[in-house]
Amino acid sequence: MRYTQLGRTGLKVSRLVLGTMNFGPHTEETESHHIMDAALDTGINFFDTANVYGFGENKGRTEEIIGNWFAKGGERRDKTVLATKVYANMNTRPDEEPWPNSDLLSAVNIRRSVEASLKRLRTDHIDLYQFHHVDRNTPWDEIWQAMDVLVQQGKVLYVGSSNHAGWNIAQANETAARRGSLGLVSEQCLYNLRERRAEMEVIPAAREYGLGVIPWSPLHGGLLGGALRKEREGGSVRGGSGRSASELADPGVRSQLEQYEALLSEAGLEPGEVALAWLLTRPGVTGPIVGPRTPDQLSSAVRALDVRLDEDLLARLDEIFPGPGPSPEAFAW
Repeated sequence: MRYTQLGRTGLKVSRLVLGTMNFGPHTEETESHHIMDAALDTGINFFDTANVYGFGENKGRTEEIIGNWFAKGGERRDKTVLATKVYANMNTRPDEEPWPNSDLLSAVNIRRSVEASLKRLRTDHIDLYQFHHVDRNTPWDEIWQAMDVLVQQGKVLYVGSSNHAGWNIAQANETAARRGSLGLVSEQCLYNLRERRAEMEVIPAAREYGLGVIPWSPLHGGLLGGALRKEREGGSVRGGSGRSASELADPGVRSQLEQYEALLSEAGLEPGEVALAWLLTRPGVTGPIVGPRTPDQLSSAVRALDVRLDEDLLARLDEIFPGPGPSPEAFAW
């Protein structure tokens, strides 16, 4: 396993991040524990979750599964850099309207949410507490006041963002600097070969402020994992999301994927492994989030660490999946 520091911090994390969103909805608890054990055995020490995972009437279930795994002992908690998130409405009945202050990033909801997550996770601290989305109604001074208290109490060590725009990152960290706080140390964003808009402003802002970039959906809902080959073999796109199916029906997308899979077939490389390996070459990227449903899928992701992409192959990937270019050049002369 290879490690890097998370952004400008001294925290060392693995270059692959174990995503746990499938734990509960798609992978039962015993198998989830096997996957987490296998991740630690391979050296993956960075686990990502969210309070809302489990979804619907089972919101919070994923955190509970992780907490039960920690409770087995064997230094599982000490060896794990644990990241979770706050923002979502945690009402478990979808037909109920959210009770006021039961979501977003008010100081009230941050305090309630962290206590609930700590209880479900069966731990006394969260290593990286992430804002799942931008709260346009709560001032950053209030958010940082709440987070500063949690840091002082030792319940949270570092703070990160997810799905934030470049200017949100700047606003957050300028406010934190005025308060003498460390500020955001990471940004978790949608980023992969097919979806490169983060390169325009989010990643430059993250690099400028010293945030580690943690890409989610590195295979773009399974499209970059050999979707056309699986289709020919009678399989389905991993993840099976409506977005994936819709994009796969687009002739332009299919043309890109045909070129992509043909290129990698000629090079003797697996599409999913290349998609992860490509992200590991990108400036500012700490490590992509992989969300295995089985130990075998975890093993496939780990193999990406040994994939080396030469300059010619990287150039061909850029031709097939061109990025937007940096700002302001991407939209100005």
